Amino acid sequence: RLLQQAGVITGFRAEVDAAALGVGLQAMIAVRLKRHYKPDVEAFRQHALDLPEVVRLYHVAGPIDFLAHVWARDPEHLRDLAMTAFTAREEVSHIETELIFEHVASDELPPFLAPAPE
Repeated sequence: RLLQQAGVITGFRAEVDAAALGVGLQAMIAVRLKRHYKPDVEAFRQHALDLPEVVRLYHVAGPIDFLAHVWARDPEHLRDLAMTAFTAREEVSHIETELIFEHVASDELPPFLAPAPE
């Protein structure tokens, strides 16, 4: 409770078995915008967050602007999503799609977050 009150714990989430929901594959879609112009960034961000297939969205630095973690029923669904929801956007210059073979997360906090020994 103290961690919640301090703002360290901001919420709780359920672990979901994507396959049990009919998700046949997952992918990361790297999106490069034509220009890193605030209205374009905000427009694409909102568009991506409105897509039901996008389960996580990262605005990143480097040669790409966004990484979108997406769920799809099958390869055709993923192809259609890429062509209609991403490449058809006026502000998008280029996308690359990487299939996710496995998704795991660590339950441990990084050791550098532990209090220093006295």
